[in-house]
Amino acid sequence: MRALTANRLIDGEVVFWKAGEWVERFADADLFEAGDPRAEAAEAHGKNQPTVVVEPYLIDLIESEGLWAPVSYRERIRALGPSNLPHGKQTEGGAAIAALLHAHGGARSKGRVDLIKRK
Repeated sequence: MRALTANRLIDGEVVFWKAGEWVERFADADLFEAGDPRAEAAEAHGKNQPTVVVEPYLIDLIESEGLWAPVSYRERIRALGPSNLPHGKQTEGGAAIAALLHAHGGARSKGRVDLIKRK
């Protein structure tokens, strides 16, 4: 599974793609199967919004506690908000936050690697 993420230009907030718009919560993001052409279409649409978001890219996900979480530790931190408790999105609690907090793995997401290589 994959999800599309970016940073909102106006305030730097981490955002995720859902049904043609950007949302702040990872739990609300659209999830795409590997090879789903809708994922690439959403990424292309996001890249055509340079006054809205900065560098949208697809992230790889793993299953965690029956829900989905980013494979990359970096992306889990981005989804949770600032890591200095009690601030950030993690203060909301709930199953989606617990899944993010308890997910394991530290691999880089292919989307982030492609972004670094400017593919």
